[in-house]
Amino acid sequence: MTILSSREAGPADGPPVVLLHGYPESSYMWREILPALAAESHRALAPDLLGYGDSPVDRPHTWARQIAAFDAWVQQQALDPFVLVVHDWGGLIGLRWACDHPEAVRGLVISDTGFFADGRWHGLAEAMQTPEQGEQLVDGMTRESFGQLLGAVSTGIGDDALDEYFRAFADEDRRRGQLELYRSGDFAELARYEGRLAQLGVPALILSGADDPFAPVASAERFQREIPGSELVVLEGTGHFAVEDDPEAYAAALLRFLRR
Repeated sequence: MTILSSREAGPADGPPVVLLHGYPESSYMWREILPALAAESHRALAPDLLGYGDSPVDRPHTWARQIAAFDAWVQQQALDPFVLVVHDWGGLIGLRWACDHPEAVRGLVISDTGFFADGRWHGLAEAMQTPEQGEQLVDGMTRESFGQLLGAVSTGIGDDALDEYFRAFADEDRRRGQLELYRSGDFAELARYEGRLAQLGVPALILSGADDPFAPVASAERFQREIPGSELVVLEGTGHFAVEDDPEAYAAALLRFLRR
């Protein structure tokens, strides 16, 4: 299995925190969170999923294959039990992995994602899952249209971030990998994980962008109900890309949780 590329900050012997990005981002989304964690002596690590950021193409980039690649990366790092921070598709990948490796996780931070067997995909995802329509969407994506798409739902994604994230459209393999991911995203796969997050028995923080149209606050509230003792923080003035919209508020909530 191809080993993922990753970013790291903080002392090598610090308590580890692993941050897993969503679509269509990369580990670059954590660029302001990593140093904040390092400043409080955490070892912060953020891998790039297959076909994103600096990680290579190793198709198929399906849900199961992304989980396997993440597992291979974790094994390579030889980490002590860590706090897992997930966003968007990083949640669908990382939370499944956590449920299957309960001994490896000592805390969860879940932001702007879902993990429910009765989930429904939003319009863009539905388009990507549709034969021919999905190919037309990813093949026709330009840097300008990509910026307009993200700019419609985020106030914080600037030109540098757009350049980083548009790398996911750099070649045909990467574009087809996006379709493979979404077309493998059958929420029915999550039926066997019902109740498993609660069974982990670890502290959990649920972070939600107040104006997230894709994983709304109601989804975050459901996580809170299903994980006893979990804490919910709604970040006002942010949407689905809460880390980009207000990294200071996101980092502050994360650090408060870790200190406890």
